[in-house]
Amino acid sequence: MLSYWMQTVADQTALELREIDRPTPQPNQVLVRLHAASLNRGEFVIGHGLHKSGQANAIGMEGAGVVVELGTHATGLAVGDKVMGRCKGAFAEYACMDVREAIPMPESITFEQASSIPLTFLVVHDMLSLQGNLQTGEWLLINGVSSGVGVAALQTAKAIGAKVIGTSGSPEKLARLKAYGLDVGLCLRGPGFAEQVMEITEGKGVNLVVNTVGGTVFAESIRCMAFEGRLAMVGYVDGVLTAELDLQALHARRLKLFGVSNKLRSADQKAQFIPEFKAQVLPAIADGRIKPLVDHVFDFNQLAQAKAMMQDNKHVGKIVLRMPV
Repeated sequence: MLSYWMQTVADQTALELREIDRPTPQPNQVLVRLHAASLNRGEFVIGHGLHKSGQANAIGMEGAGVVVELGTHATGLAVGDKVMGRCKGAFAEYACMDVREAIPMPESITFEQASSIPLTFLVVHDMLSLQGNLQTGEWLLINGVSSGVGVAALQTAKAIGAKVIGTSGSPEKLARLKAYGLDVGLCLRGPGFAEQVMEITEGKGVNLVVNTVGGTVFAESIRCMAFEGRLAMVGYVDGVLTAELDLQALHARRLKLFGVSNKLRSADQKAQFIPEFKAQVLPAIADGRIKPLVDHVFDFNQLAQAKAMMQDNKHVGKIVLRMPV
């Protein structure tokens, strides 16, 4: 089968298309004939540490397709079922998924939309609900709202009934996200938003911050958090890994800061809350309250172009790779 690999050398990445054997599912896995897989910026950001320098790895982190083989202990699915899930090596014709990670696809969405859901929306469920405890009527600030995680957070927050402020350096992107429920768009890159956020929230601040940008906006995000506010650290595309922390604000306002990453979690830990995701988020996707936003679909032989589009930050939502089927 065809599979994309990537090697990191110093501060550069190189893609390679390989012909490899089709994988065999382990006892608790299913083998999926992939129809689509989506790109995630973190996989291509060297500072995220997902790839060791000088070592080639199969790439792609989430996809959607059809089950073609079951492991000996895999239950709950059948050959022919349409599924979406997190998996290693998703930029390929076939990939194995932990059967717990293989989520049945709603009939109302396409493979391309489905491939943009598992990793991104599970991360959002983690930071908004499991750790962020976002409630109806609360204010959410998303730094970098036009990213894949940013758009998914916007959509999920609106389904919860929260109010959303989003930042982006593109007025066109912010205008486009109005149709997805963005209450207030602030057109800027980096810091400079605290005064406006405090005015919008009538001096109270936001209840939850989603920081997809990194250290350049961290200190200012703290400044515009409400009493008992929460901050989710989910990315650092700016490459800035340190930031000032106002300990007085942290102490007096009883703030909560938390990270959102699966890098060090075990397979059991990653799968633990999937049943809750299926119960709480999947129905909203199935009935259209949440509509995965796919900006562009590239053919399988165009991964380099898809990666370039992501790195140029020209998209809103997700970029998807369509497999040769």
